Amino acid sequence: MAALDVYNRSGDTLRQRELSDAFIKVDVNEAVIHQCVVAHLANQRRGTASTKTRSEVRGSGRKLYRQKGTGRARAGDNQSPIRVHGGVIFGPKPRSYRQRTPKKVRQLGLHSALADKFQNDGCILIEDFTLGSPRTKEIVRVLGNLGLTDKVLFVLGQPELNIYLSVRNIPNVNSCVWDTLNVYDVLWHDKIVFTESAAEKIEAKFVQLTDDVPVEEV
Repeated sequence: MAALDVYNRSGDTLRQRELSDAFIKVDVNEAVIHQCVVAHLANQRRGTASTKTRSEVRGSGRKLYRQKGTGRARAGDNQSPIRVHGGVIFGPKPRSYRQRTPKKVRQLGLHSALADKFQNDGCILIEDFTLGSPRTKEIVRVLGNLGLTDKVLFVLGQPELNIYLSVRNIPNVNSCVWDTLNVYDVLWHDKIVFTESAAEKIEAKFVQLTDDVPVEEV
């Protein structure tokens, strides 16, 4: 069992919380992490880039000049791809870049990324808190008390609109609910701040998935 300090918003240590070895001390599967990141970035592409072929470019289909006798290279119509304002050869057309990643692969990738963060002291636990109204200064104060200056992600146990509105005004600081966390967000941020409820829910999820894996008979 690994023990992590639980802080409050003032940066004081309240207690220690033990996390299961089945959640933290697992092998990091870099290949699956890479696959998840590539799929995530591909799925962000809109795929709306479009160019016109020679059949779609505006212009006449008349031959520009006679085939022989001019001393110039032979030429067809004005839509030829080798001419200015002509069509584009093999240019992009609207398409989908979406990659489907199996659910278990996504789960394994996220588990590996989180384990790597915990093993390298990239995660901090903080007691659950709420804000009565959006206050960016309060989040800045919390970051200062925790000594965080890099890219930070707050992972919450449940949606908190005021925290979301307060965090989004700070560059390189983001927030999300525990069940929307993905591999790319884990890797992009330098530090991840989990509320206690979020850490409890994520730990329970992955410990259960680990227990559900069948053991091979020898």
